[in-house]
Amino acid sequence: MPDRTEPGAAAGAPLLGGFADRRFAALHQAFADSLADGTELGASVAVTLEGEPLVDLWGGWADEARSRPWVEDTIVNVYSTTKTMMALTALLLADRGELDFDAPVARYWPEFAANGKDRVQVRHLMAHSAGLSGWTAPMTPADLYDWDKATALLAAQAPSWEPGTASGYHGMTQGYLVGEVVRRITGRTLGTVFREEIAGPLDADFHIGLGPEHDHRVADLVPPPPPVPVPGVVPSALLINMATNPMIDARATRTRDWRAAEIPAAGGHGNARSIARIHALLANGGVANGRRLLSEATVRRTLQQQTDGIDLCLGFHARYGLGFGLPGPWLQTPNPDSIFWCGWGGSLGLIDMNARTSFAYAMNRMSSGLLIDPRALGLAQAMWAGLAA
Repeated sequence: MPDRTEPGAAAGAPLLGGFADRRFAALHQAFADSLADGTELGASVAVTLEGEPLVDLWGGWADEARSRPWVEDTIVNVYSTTKTMMALTALLLADRGELDFDAPVARYWPEFAANGKDRVQVRHLMAHSAGLSGWTAPMTPADLYDWDKATALLAAQAPSWEPGTASGYHGMTQGYLVGEVVRRITGRTLGTVFREEIAGPLDADFHIGLGPEHDHRVADLVPPPPPVPVPGVVPSALLINMATNPMIDARATRTRDWRAAEIPAAGGHGNARSIARIHALLANGGVANGRRLLSEATVRRTLQQQTDGIDLCLGFHARYGLGFGLPGPWLQTPNPDSIFWCGWGGSLGLIDMNARTSFAYAMNRMSSGLLIDPRALGLAQAMWAGLAA
């Protein structure tokens, strides 16, 4: 049992629950302060070390009216942090020999070969380098709930650049691309495979496709303020296409249609505890909750760099491994064997294999930046400081 602090008594901290190992007193205080000063509306943060939970904090409010407290089992849509769960599902199939990342996508999904995509490999899907960062055919928000339409359009579409030569962030499309490969191999949706073979065995409260019985536990996302234009920086056509076809409205996450749909790149619901619990699998060589689900060799494949350079969609330098971001200009880490991904508005999942640590942060007050949210980064830096103490 870790030497814990019980943070509910922290000065001025409203509705704060959970625990933190004493090594993470600074992280605990920073989280409490962010709730007390209004930086946060509602949020959760968690840390595991060698699979053991050392930080599990939550607090604040689940809605703007401050009528529902953020409690222990509150969950929230974490947008692109969901991609880490999608990647884990693909890694599981690869570990079993059912999926080859170096194989052409068309081996599993023959229709995908159309329009010059016959040599696009599965690893290109995993690293945002397949040239399909957005749909070229018009899409409505409701089309995101139509799996067959979304995947058929991508299968028919020509790539926007030569696949494998550069990354271009596949913000929404990556989930349909990887998810359809998973469906073709297993005969099940990605959300089903994830639930039955990862979340279930790890007793983790994370969902890709959420049943109505959980609606009362979901915190409302508060949309971010409009982004502030950067002088001299013009958004790329690829970024505009990704962000507006279809137009994404954070308030859609409050609807039953969004919650029920399996949107593996952006529609996952969980909290910091469940994200960190699942990511402990990667932090500890494929073992979590006393169970080995992946080989260590498969886990370490996530560290294999796939692209390194200016992302054609986002317009800044990015390094991608197999299904995850790698340390670089947008996230500097003290240990090299680290992988991560973040979600629109601020959520973050981070795995430090050298320290055998997983870190997670989930919140409902969204920020407008595309890079790592300062709230999450500050808490992660406090985690590393605590580990080093």
